[in-house]
Amino acid sequence: MGTGKRGLLAAAVAVVCVVTVLGAPGVAFAAPSAPEPGAGPSPTTSTAGSSAPPLPSTASNKDLEAVRTKLEALYHAAAVATDAYNAAEEAAKKQSAEIVELAKKIVAGQEKLDDLKDRAGAAARAQYRTGGLPDEAQLMLSDNPSEFLDGAGRVRQGERATNGLISELTRAQQDLEQYSQDASAQWQKLEDGRKTKATAQKKIETEIAAAEKLQSQLEKKEKERLEQLEKQAAQEAQTAWLGTGILDEINGSASVQGQKAVQFATAQIGKPYVWGAEGPDSFDCSGLTSEAWKSAGQPIPRTSQEQWKQLPHVAVEDMRPGDLIIYFDDASHVALYVGEGSIIHAPRPGRTVTLAGAGTMPILGVVRPDA
Repeated sequence: MGTGKRGLLAAAVAVVCVVTVLGAPGVAFAAPSAPEPGAGPSPTTSTAGSSAPPLPSTASNKDLEAVRTKLEALYHAAAVATDAYNAAEEAAKKQSAEIVELAKKIVAGQEKLDDLKDRAGAAARAQYRTGGLPDEAQLMLSDNPSEFLDGAGRVRQGERATNGLISELTRAQQDLEQYSQDASAQWQKLEDGRKTKATAQKKIETEIAAAEKLQSQLEKKEKERLEQLEKQAAQEAQTAWLGTGILDEINGSASVQGQKAVQFATAQIGKPYVWGAEGPDSFDCSGLTSEAWKSAGQPIPRTSQEQWKQLPHVAVEDMRPGDLIIYFDDASHVALYVGEGSIIHAPRPGRTVTLAGAGTMPILGVVRPDA
């Protein structure tokens, strides 16, 4: 085996090794008396990095409202970064699989090229044994007319075979070069994706740490009052949404797959939110919705932003249980609609999968996985 072949085979095997290592609805509610904390509208920009002013010994409601707003900004920024992390993770899985397939093609292509070279070498050795004379020259030296005619046919066949062998050798070499280029391109994408993931992870951890630090400054009674403010904000948002009369228009029935998705989500209630998680013990928002629909036999994109981009949109008044409600202008949150004005979702760090009012956050739109 030549040095070039050993190098290609070793590289292909190394690529494979590296990539392998890397690589029934619950009870809903129309007007919840106490929607889940922290579910109110969030700003679309983060204020992380700016230290929160120290709270007075006895914080006023105004002080706590400022804390609530700050926390929502921090957790919203973490949610946006989580979507970026999840997108990079999905891309990495796809690129890793493509690199493995290309590595296999490189190995197979090198084997094919070696076989063609062996065949070409055999033809050269056969010519050497006949004194180096080409078949046409040997044929002209024949004294037997019958042998001459038979030989002429063989010469034409040999020429066609030789030309075919040369063409096949050329194609095999070109394919091998293309596979190598494609593998290099995919490897670069994988490396870029790792950097994106690392940046997103740092952002997530920074925002969550800032939120936790801010909350740690509160006394026990202040934390209780903050929780009440969060519930109140969510309640007001839900009441305002219901006040539009929207439930009078929403009367769609769940599809068979939608029912299965709702059943899955209902069974996850109480499990903790963990960013980047897609079960079985914890979830982030899009991890919950993607796994719910996967359990229903309908794979959907992993992130809330891709779910918004790729899945068919339906009007809010036409939604039915099982549909996904996308929240905020940047599509950074998603929940599963379960009927009667309620959703099941994984809210944010420090919370669990829960039932909440569909109107407790600003709705961007609705998508239907099984449209």
